[in-house]
Amino acid sequence: MSGRPGGGEGRCGLRNTLFPAPMACKAGANTHDEGMTLIDRRAMIAATGAALILPAHLSAQTRPEPFSWDRLVARAQRLSRTPFVDVPPHPRAAHVDYDAINQARFREARTIWGDLPGDTGIRLFPLSANAPQPVTIALVVGGRATPLRYDPAMFETPGGNAVAALGPDAGFAGFRIMNAARDADWLAFLGASYFRAAGAQKQFGLSARGIAINTSLPGKEEFPRFTHFWLERTGRSSVTVHALLDGASITGAFRFVNSLAPDGVRQDVTAALFPRRAIEELGLMPMTSMFWYDQGNRAQGVSDWRPEVHDSDMLAIRSTDGTAHTRPLVNPTAPRASIFVEPSIPGFGLLQRDRDFDHYQDDGVFYDRRPSLWATPTAPSGGGQVRLYEFPTDSEYTDNVAAYWTPAVQPRGGARIDARYRLDWSSATASPGPMVAMVDAVRRAAADAQGIERLVVDFSGVSAGEKPDIWTDVAGGTLVKRAGYPILGKPGFYRVVLDLRRSRGGGTTDIRLQLRNGQAPFSEYVHYPLGA
Repeated sequence: MSGRPGGGEGRCGLRNTLFPAPMACKAGANTHDEGMTLIDRRAMIAATGAALILPAHLSAQTRPEPFSWDRLVARAQRLSRTPFVDVPPHPRAAHVDYDAINQARFREARTIWGDLPGDTGIRLFPLSANAPQPVTIALVVGGRATPLRYDPAMFETPGGNAVAALGPDAGFAGFRIMNAARDADWLAFLGASYFRAAGAQKQFGLSARGIAINTSLPGKEEFPRFTHFWLERTGRSSVTVHALLDGASITGAFRFVNSLAPDGVRQDVTAALFPRRAIEELGLMPMTSMFWYDQGNRAQGVSDWRPEVHDSDMLAIRSTDGTAHTRPLVNPTAPRASIFVEPSIPGFGLLQRDRDFDHYQDDGVFYDRRPSLWATPTAPSGGGQVRLYEFPTDSEYTDNVAAYWTPAVQPRGGARIDARYRLDWSSATASPGPMVAMVDAVRRAAADAQGIERLVVDFSGVSAGEKPDIWTDVAGGTLVKRAGYPILGKPGFYRVVLDLRRSRGGGTTDIRLQLRNGQAPFSEYVHYPLGA
């Protein structure tokens, strides 16, 4: 995830690219023809049998084969018992650069299920320098799967475009699901095991992926790939995606039940994983994002004119004891992993809580509209850790943040791991619980002549007249002074000011902060690494 080469996905350094390579480049808003946006639509009833007719002009020259979840799981298990063989990149994909991919338009008439009502039109991505390895895509109708045949005529391209030069058997890089108006997509799978969905504000942001392998271990990260997809139209605003995962250390079968609703996208995920060998760090429900700077983390030397630039600004965790933890994101000076041990995990997510346009002033990629992503296990998770991994970035083009759940029991070769969880992509600011004040903003001040630094944390959701107690714990430094008071002119807001002296020799001062009424929690439990 740290920008190291992986999975043969390549790298990019251009804003508004279609999709990130494995944690190596970061997309802003997508400007590819219709754009990656979302229209408000209500989930509808299941499709009729007539809605599942296979488009004949897209079918491969092969006979349909039986398909089921059980067959896919068995296939993944068999694959895990064989040596890993990676799919080679297409020899001409390296020539399909940013300009070529954005000039190639998928023809409206070739949209799969394009003649059916609802938000389920499928359009396909061509191979490119950032996604050079072809995947197999099939349509499922009545329990039988028919692979799609690649046809260069699917794409309208200007003369000399490198997409047209890929040839008649190039294969696809991935796919996206269009809204009913066919002017935007609400879900896309492209590159390694990455996928993204949009919130209700018509904007893509952070990404998720099927699995994370050794993400925080230098030089050991792996990027398993979705090599095969099976698509099934299951409603007017619902598409079920099955996927086969293959990698050096693991294989797996995935089922994503995807639905579009007015408040965003929901994915109900089922996975059966089969490690080929022991895995030092397995990340389940992984999500990746970008944090460059905000009002409290503007790095020295940043010349960008915008006040803040980030896809997400905080990690949130719901504990089994009801505690709502929050860890504001930072752009650290060196890679760092933060670990939160839990007996089980009710839920966690990377949030874009700040949704004030004035705080970003970006009218091109609209960071204030980026969705938050929340993961909720729907089967017992057992004990483990939520891990947050951050590494330095000096631009908005690098995904430098990852969060995932690591089981306490290290996976061994030949085992089976089952996981079920829900992913909610939403633009709403979810409450951490009743009567719990939320972190609204974090600001810092540099050390003064006495070496004292200031941390300012603003909370929202504090009723007028409340006088909460301020609980703090400081490691790697000394708390010199603390104060708290309502913010004048902002009803419901309460400001905490901490003056701290960091330990000699530098290092990080880890701060824990919570508003309480006596011993009863009154706010989110804040974790902050000053000096990271």
